[in-house]
Amino acid sequence: MANPEPATPELPTPRLEFIFAARVSVATPLELGDVGKGGRRIVAITGGNFSGPQLRGEVLPGGADWQVLRSDGVAELEARYTLRTEDGALIYVRNQALRHGPAEVMAALAAGRPVEPNAYYFRGATFFETGAPRYAWLGEHIIVCTGAREQARVHLKFFQLL
Repeated sequence: MANPEPATPELPTPRLEFIFAARVSVATPLELGDVGKGGRRIVAITGGNFSGPQLRGEVLPGGADWQVLRSDGVAELEARYTLRTEDGALIYVRNQALRHGPAEVMAALAAGRPVEPNAYYFRGATFFETGAPRYAWLGEHIIVCTGAREQARVHLKFFQLL
């Protein structure tokens, strides 16, 4: 007689909890050209602000978004920058995201024309580091984000995966 398989335990269903929204100002992209895996762009982060129920503050200038525009139309994004909270804590942010959509929508974005955020996909996984104990929880959870791109700004909303 074969041993019955053990029952699968009841696993939690993930849910999202809003953390904060950010408005990130960006410079004109630097186009490096085709680097073998796609077109490389570097977009400097020039500042911005963020706010949410548990933290608020400013996006410091000096970070950047390193992008690869793949031949299939998908943009691989890796942004690294620093937040300073209203109470003075510094938080390092590393956001890895994908952005893509219909060719005409992406062409409009590239030209700096307004595009409805629901017309394309812009999602990311975000990782935080800080020495401030009151914000250490950011580095202990999976954080995801959704975004929208404008000509000189990126809007982001961050959610903790519970």
